[in-house]
Amino acid sequence: MSAATAQPGLLLFGRRAGSVLLALLLLVAGVWTSWATAQHVVFSQDREQGTLTVARCEGEACTGSFAPADPEGKPRGSVVIDRSIGEHKGARVPVAVKPGTDEVVRTGGPGFLHAWVPLGGALLLAAVVLGGGLRSARLAWGVGLTGGLLLVASFATL
Repeated sequence: MSAATAQPGLLLFGRRAGSVLLALLLLVAGVWTSWATAQHVVFSQDREQGTLTVARCEGEACTGSFAPADPEGKPRGSVVIDRSIGEHKGARVPVAVKPGTDEVVRTGGPGFLHAWVPLGGALLLAAVVLGGGLRSARLAWGVGLTGGLLLVASFATL
């Protein structure tokens, strides 16, 4: 085999390897980013739980008072939650407190889906990479639809 005939094979291998590595990088970044919030939702039974009553929303955060679900828990005058489309003044949201902070995350099904939104975006980006780099339409459509469904479900439940 001459060097001239080996080059197209190396280029094909390089394109495929690069596409797989980029797709994996996107997915790992999506999981990593999502897990920062999702861990507090998934393991919410180990966190202080209660209800946030939204008092004010500005920029990308909302603040309000926290009423603990446990009668022995300590009410908090002001806690902060990342703003989503579902919060408005007076809304009562089930939350869990991030340990050692006054930050809370939404719990339950809507909170679970909202926590994984970065993974949904990463799946959509990975679908483009897989479709273009591997030329695998079925895999790309499957990954893209999974990401899209996650984003739509999160939007619908908030």
